[in-house]
Amino acid sequence: MAKAQLKIKTLLGDLYLVASAQGLQSIFWTKSEIPLLTDPKSAEGKVLNQAKIQLQEYLQGRRKKFDLPLDMQGTEFQKKVWKELLQIPYGKTLSYKQLATALGSPQASRAVGTANGKNPLCIVIPCHRVINTDGGLGGYSGGLKIKSQLLQLEQKGL
Repeated sequence: MAKAQLKIKTLLGDLYLVASAQGLQSIFWTKSEIPLLTDPKSAEGKVLNQAKIQLQEYLQGRRKKFDLPLDMQGTEFQKKVWKELLQIPYGKTLSYKQLATALGSPQASRAVGTANGKNPLCIVIPCHRVINTDGGLGGYSGGLKIKSQLLQLEQKGL
């Protein structure tokens, strides 16, 4: 299956978007080994362009929900967690324990946290909205400074 990568510059730094013809697969903070997009009219190119526009709108405070085809790659449990992350409203947060409870496994906070940490579609699948029970930020693939910036951006947009 063909994949392509597109680098975009944002206020948070460079993001590397990866898509297949089926949808957006990942967003990285560092360049991956996936080839750079060469044909913007390809199926991958159309997905990447749509993702670029929507991410820019989100980061400018003009978009609260993404409308992108997603091609999630992970275990069934990870996909279940990631789909639940999509249910967390813009500007709201849940604890890892609340997320585990919403999934019907209140004792699975650590497993949920691990799946959350492996989310390949940061920002679009809002893993930044999951925090510790005590209100601490927990972790984030882009670092805690960026997680804090994303949460602040959403608070301003409410």
